[in-house]
Formats: sequence, structure tokens, C-alpha cells
Amino acid sequence: MHRNTILSIVTVASLSLKARAASGTGQTTRYWDCCKPSCAWSGKASVSAPVTTCDKNDSPLTNPNAVSGCDGGTAFTCTNNSPWAVNDQLAYGFAATAIAGGTEEGWCCACYKLTFTSGAAAGKTMIVQSTNTGGDLGSNHFDIMMPGGGLGIFDGCTAEFGTTLPGERYGGTTSQSMCDSMPTSLQAGCNWRYNWFGDSDNPGVEFEQVQCPAAIIAVSGCKRDDDSTFPAVEEASAGTSAGTSTVSSIVSTRANDAATSIPVTSPTSSSTSTTAAASTPVGMKKCKNKKRSEHLAMHQHK
Repeated sequence: MHRNTILSIVTVASLSLKARAASGTGQTTRYWDCCKPSCAWSGKASVSAPVTTCDKNDSPLTNPNAVSGCDGGTAFTCTNNSPWAVNDQLAYGFAATAIAGGTEEGWCCACYKLTFTSGAAAGKTMIVQSTNTGGDLGSNHFDIMMPGGGLGIFDGCTAEFGTTLPGERYGGTTSQSMCDSMPTSLQAGCNWRYNWFGDSDNPGVEFEQVQCPAAIIAVSGCKRDDDSTFPAVEEASAGTSAGTSTVSSIVSTRANDAATSIPVTSPTSSSTSTTAAASTPVGMKKCKNKKRSEHLAMHQHK
């Protein structure tokens, strides 16, 4: 076959792959239940590794089959999965998702560029990585993880921190001052909601699937095998330029957070930390979480 013909075929195939990038209009909600996210289990998608989870002391676990803390096990959401601001117009974070026409295999560890279209955050951009699955979310729905966003039916936070988190079970904290009562490792993420996010209440979004920023992968430890087939996003193009040195600093800081124990200030837990035996998840558990707007959202933790 002629070399030019081969190159043409490769180019067309590449464009075809990029055309698969999900995009459209979507909705958001919020939650933080401390449970092991669905994409932290092995075999969910073609990825470098499942999403990293942590024990109750916020130390990363190496066993992807460790049982969720919401089921009496030792695996919890790492607190550095809290959202953070890259600059005044761009933030990074994680979410449970449900994409129209898609499956968990297609969105686990995929990243989406969200441009908020309503509320105080309108016009701002957030890039989230899907680490959990919304079993009963609406189409093109992103349930953004943020401390103080509301537990829902499942509460892994009491087992992790030895106390209940402040705020309503459905909807979460009702004022920024309540963030001061959060465990130390969750306070920054709670304050992010009121500062960068402007306490926006479930804003609408325009979304596009994109390559995952290095800073996000450094936290989750998960990168899709097909990540490079999606559009790359420069931090500067999505908001006020953060500068190369700032972005590098963010990557380094988040990587250190993911690789080391993060200090947690909380009352002494009455439960005992144990090591879960490796097991293959059987069936699927859904986690229901109703937001301030009374929307029901359910997350699969297995």
C-alpha cells in the first residue's frame, strides 16, 4: 500500500477517534460521601490503574480490591480529591457522571471541560475527571465532588473521621462558617465551594471531553489508555493564565498529596482500621444523594 494512502487512513482514523469526544449541554449537582468511588475498582475501563483510594488516615492504598469504607472496609475517597482553583477562572476536580449514550467503561477516568452557564460561577471553567458513576443521574449529569456537598444515603465519613460531617445530609453545609468545623483536610475543598464556585447551586454547563491535565492524573493515579485521542486543553486557554511555573507547582503539590499521608484533624475514631481481604466486587451498590434542589443522584460504589 502506498505510504500516502497509509497516512491518510491513519489520519482519518485519528479524526474519527477524536470525534467520539462527548459534548453538549449538561447539569451539575454536588456530593461528598467519603466512599470508595466506582472507578477505583479494577477492570472498570482500559486505564493505567484504578483510581487511588486511601485508608482512614488518608494514606494511599495499593489494593484496588480493598472493600469500601461504606461497606465496613478500609477504602475511602482520598481527601485530595477535593476541588481546587488553578486560577480565578479555572478549577480542577472530580465527579460522578452519567453521559448520554455512554457507559462506565467509556467515562471512568475520562476528563470533561465544564463551562458553567448559570449561577455565580457562570462563565468559569472546571475540568473534572470522572471517578464515580451516577446510577440514576440524568443524561449528561456531573455530580461534582466537594466536601460539605452532602452525603446522601451512604455515609463513609463517620467511619473515616470518627464523627459526622457538619451540614445537612442532603445538600451539605448551609454557610461557609460551617467549613471551619470540617476535618482539616476537607476545609480547603469546602471553602472552594463558597469562594471560587460562589456557592453556585447546581449550575448548568456546556461540556466537552478533553485530555486529562497532569495535575488531575497526579491525584487520581488513573489515566485512560485513549486519553491522547481527545482534545488537549491549555490552562491559559480556559481562563486567566496560571503560568508554566504555577502549573508545574500544582502538579508537584498534588502528586505529593497523592503519594504521602495527608494530615487529618478529627476526633479519635471508635472503629478499628482493618485490612480488607482482596475480593472481586459482586453486584452493584448504588448510593443515593439528594441535593438542595431535591434532585436525586445515585452513585455506584461497586
